[in-house]
Parts: sequence; C-alpha cells; structure tokens
Amino acid sequence: MFPRLRADIQCILDRDPAARSAWEVLTCYPGLHAVLLHRLAHWCWGHGFKWLGRFVSHCARWLTGIEIHPGARIGERVFFDHAMGVVVGETAEIGDGCTIYQGVTLGGTSLFKGTKRHPTLGRDVVVSAGAKVLGGFEVGDGAKIGSNAVVIKPVPAGATAVGIPARIIPSKEGQSADVTEPQQAPRFTAYGITQEDDPLSQAMRGLIDSASSQEHQIALLWQAIEKLSECVKTGDCVPADAALKERFEAGKFNDLVGK
Repeated sequence: MFPRLRADIQCILDRDPAARSAWEVLTCYPGLHAVLLHRLAHWCWGHGFKWLGRFVSHCARWLTGIEIHPGARIGERVFFDHAMGVVVGETAEIGDGCTIYQGVTLGGTSLFKGTKRHPTLGRDVVVSAGAKVLGGFEVGDGAKIGSNAVVIKPVPAGATAVGIPARIIPSKEGQSADVTEPQQAPRFTAYGITQEDDPLSQAMRGLIDSASSQEHQIALLWQAIEKLSECVKTGDCVPADAALKERFEAGKFNDLVGK
C-alpha cells in the first residue's frame, strides 16, 4: 500500500513543476485523492458491495470533481492533473503512467450492458484538456490525445490524435512521438503538445516547400531560355514578367505557419 502511494506521489512531483513537496501533494492534490478513493470504491465493487462502491465514488466526485465509476480499472502512477470535470466510465481501463487533464471524458457509445463500452488506455498515454475518447477501443502505449479532440477510433502506439473527429498522426519509425532519439527514454510533454502535432501546419509546410521547389525550377527554365534564345541580347523574346530569379520566400512563410 505505502510503496504504491509513494509511487503515486512521486509521479506527480515528476510531472508537475508546481508541486513543491510530497506533503503538499498528499494534502492538496484532488487527482491523488480521486485515485485513492477509487481504489476503495473498486475494491468494494469487485467484492460484491456494488452500492457501497457507487456511494464511495459519489462522495469522491463531490470532494474532487472527478467522476470515476467504481468498475473502471486504473493502473499505477496515473496522474489526474487539475482534472475538474473528468468522467471515466464503467468499463474504461487506464494503464500505468497515464496523465489525464481537466474536462476529459472516457465514455461509451453503446447501451448494451456487459459489453466493453469504454476505451482502454495503454501505458504513458496523455489525454489533454477537454478531449473525448468514446468507444470500446484501445489507445496504444505512449499515444497522445490533443486538447478538445473527439476520438472515436483506435489510436496506434506513439501516435497523436487531434481534431474533431480526431485525425491520427502516426509516430516516426515506430517510436513514441515524445522520443527525440531512439536511445532516449520518452520525455513527458505537458498537455500532449509537441511541435509536430498539428497536421495543418505539416500540410502547409509541405505546400510551401513544394511551391518553393517549383519556383526554383521555373527560374532555371527561364534562365535556360534566355541563354539559348537567339534574341537574348535584345530581350524582345523574353516576357517582361519572366521570373529570372527566385522570389518565393519559403522561410518567411514557414515562420508564419510555425516550425
């Protein structure tokens, strides 16, 4: 019991720079209180005391603002950061080391009892503020769910889901999106934010690079025409608006989109 509690407190100290001491975390962090109360509620639920489990869960909701059904399964070192308004359904499963922010819903889309209606989060998943993960599918290890995303399909390990409905950005070379080099351990990213998580920015950068390349090719073609033309000296055969030099400022547009 106490080693598990120490691990829960340490994971908060590791992920929240505002946490100054273990005593502060133990006494002032509702996310930790919600996890501890859920363990009691889950024990009651698993031992046939269904009403008591629901009552403990109900009291925890009033005390912490986090609603976790007593039937849900929560692993070790799970951090509910701020987490006001979080809802975790009955058949949801949260793996070790996950981080869940405020306003998150791990909900179901089926009304059939006894079925897997809620999502399963793998290890070290980050679910950002306001995200809704709906359905009985899996979110792979190390995946990230962007703020306010609505996820209705499985998310591969290490991938990022953003948007409504969520679009999946796969990880690079099978690694988690949090890994900068293969030999490094995954680093924690607050609110699941990295520089490469916006597909629109990636698309814009691709278009900018493509337009820059085309501009370069056109300029080379005009230069070749200028050299080969018999009337180069007079310039009569070269249109006045010919692009003899590159004028596309790719770097400027990349700065506007964001690198």
